[in-house]
Amino acid sequence: MNFARQFFALLRMNLAGVTQRAGAVLTILIGVTCAVGVLVSMLAMSTGARLQALGDVRDDRVALNSIGARRIMSNITREEATATLDLPYIRNGSDGKPIVVFESLVPIEGRRRVSGTRIYFPLVGISANVTEYYPEIHFTAGRMFRRGLHELIASDACTQFTGFELGNQRALRGIDWSIVGRFTQGHTHQCIVYGDVETIMATFARNTYSGVAVMLRSAGDYEAFARAVKDNPSLRLEAQPERAMMEEGMKSFTALLNFVSLFVGTIMALGATLGAVNSLYSIVDARRRELATLRAIGFAPAAILTSVLCESVLLALPGALLGSAFAWAFFNGMKASPFGFTFQLAVTPALAVLGIEWALVMGLAGGLLPALRAARVPVTAALRAT
Repeated sequence: MNFARQFFALLRMNLAGVTQRAGAVLTILIGVTCAVGVLVSMLAMSTGARLQALGDVRDDRVALNSIGARRIMSNITREEATATLDLPYIRNGSDGKPIVVFESLVPIEGRRRVSGTRIYFPLVGISANVTEYYPEIHFTAGRMFRRGLHELIASDACTQFTGFELGNQRALRGIDWSIVGRFTQGHTHQCIVYGDVETIMATFARNTYSGVAVMLRSAGDYEAFARAVKDNPSLRLEAQPERAMMEEGMKSFTALLNFVSLFVGTIMALGATLGAVNSLYSIVDARRRELATLRAIGFAPAAILTSVLCESVLLALPGALLGSAFAWAFFNGMKASPFGFTFQLAVTPALAVLGIEWALVMGLAGGLLPALRAARVPVTAALRAT
């Protein structure tokens, strides 16, 4: 009998006896299900955060920052900002003027309604043409802020904090600012507060902008636009596509979430693997007489080893599917707010595939030592033991 026939015959025998070893099989199944479920649900945080950040990205939107500065941490003078209005390849708005948005960020405090936890997030001073730059902004109540007035608009997600209802007054630098509008902005679940950039800069005594954003006539104009910015002697700025800017901004945050997820997932996987090792050892020990008989009638040790190892992997696969299914059922779409950043968890097919790969590794690692024991059982010693 060749190796393949021996292997498949042994594998059929192994799987046929699963019902007789229900306790050990359930231990493996539950351990793998928990490990995969925890890993997939935790990795869904970084996936959800990234999907939200990139959900509304457009290739015709470009950020201008000071050379070497990170997103919205620039110091762009008023002269430089004004000069950007004359750059080529910029789309004109409905008023015939270039769609160029000036930004200034100021940290403000918010308190959660339920817990009272204090969190800081940015108040964004922005040009009034922001709705042309972000067409995904849709007002759900109230109106747009007016230039030169102490008025703010807040996203619907700000309702998790006190003081952001329509008509509320917010004290900033001793001045009451009115919440005059509520809006949604694409896929984001962040609390976003906008106000007139010039009024905010005057209130907080700032003379430079944090960033400048422009909308190009088409995505294909980016390279030419970036060269025009670089070649302009009056500008000490560099252009960056919105997608690259968002990827860079999320890189450290998603890396932290992935590290925590993999750390916890690895601990769970080790526990599940040790449980699988113990269960498979008990299965092998209970089958010593059967294995000895198979060895005596000519079954090769390699076929026995491979069949036990394959059985371990096959027992882990249902756990991977169940773990991924549970993660999707209970956590997909759930809101999370680690470090004050709000987003929805996203259990994607890629994460389910990763869970299956994780289970295969656990199955291989958990089955290796028991498989070696099964292949190395001396025929005579096993028969005497029975």
